[in-house]
Amino acid sequence: MKVQILGTGYDVPEGVLSNNDLEKMVQTSDDWITSRTGISYRRIAGSGTATSDLAYQASKAALVEAGIAAQELDLIIVATMTPDMPMPATACLLQHLLGANRAAAFDLNAACTGFIYALATAESFLLSNNKYHYILVVGAEVLSRVVDYKDRNTCVLFGDGAGAIVLGKGEGNNGILAAYISADGEGSGLLNIPAGGSRYPASKETLARRMHYMQMQGSEVFKFAIKSIPECVDRVLKEADLCTEDVDYIVMHQANLRILQAAAKRLNMSWEKVLVNIDQYGNISAASIPLVLAEAVDENKIKAGDLLLLVGFGAGLTMGAALVRWGR
Repeated sequence: MKVQILGTGYDVPEGVLSNNDLEKMVQTSDDWITSRTGISYRRIAGSGTATSDLAYQASKAALVEAGIAAQELDLIIVATMTPDMPMPATACLLQHLLGANRAAAFDLNAACTGFIYALATAESFLLSNNKYHYILVVGAEVLSRVVDYKDRNTCVLFGDGAGAIVLGKGEGNNGILAAYISADGEGSGLLNIPAGGSRYPASKETLARRMHYMQMQGSEVFKFAIKSIPECVDRVLKEADLCTEDVDYIVMHQANLRILQAAAKRLNMSWEKVLVNIDQYGNISAASIPLVLAEAVDENKIKAGDLLLLVGFGAGLTMGAALVRWGR
């Protein structure tokens, strides 16, 4: 018995922020951005659109592909660092929007590794408890609300979007073969949003110091990513008794094209095996992996039996990977 991905879906807002647009906002250029990040565009949600709205559209698409009604869901997990509000959980809002009245629901915040954390959590629920048959896992973000558009080092990177999968149990060789998650809290200050919580509640001072926006030490995050990706990959491949040559596609968190290229080189993997959409969407944190996956499914790139390697890394610091044999 294995946990299988039954359906995928994604949604991105209509608003587009190009590098040329950013040239008018901060001291930067299209050449500077593309050469350092690989990003040309990012999608930006309108003022009336929240994380749950994007999650809803992505979830509907995933349910249709899975052939599962919302009322059949037993659990909804939303991975996000930009919830609609501090409470209640965005997953509860999504449950209501979907009409999934049987499903338990909670949010999970592991930043850019959130989808891998949610996937591993859902797998444990399904394998350890016969009460759970179908679980909806969503990565959704509206990062444009926490990006400082006066900081050229961060505002060029992030966009908005959502990706969703429906998980269920099935016989055979297809499904999740291995999953691994980890964290290194010592690096928590390298990428964070300092204010808005119990440590630094909102005040005139936190607003004046722009502490409610994302802050990042980019070079240190780069080093962490290049170190953590091979470690996570090695863990799941060893658990499944497989090697990188067996992998058909690798889906890494779309943080920065340079990171993806450096990681592929360290893993000695052909660039043709790396699925990439960062040029069109930028970094969408927890939504990036499921969005790449759903797009690849829509484009018929992935076929039954393909071995997929999913890898995440991000604030926390967090890291994780999952090995999936595609198909039901």
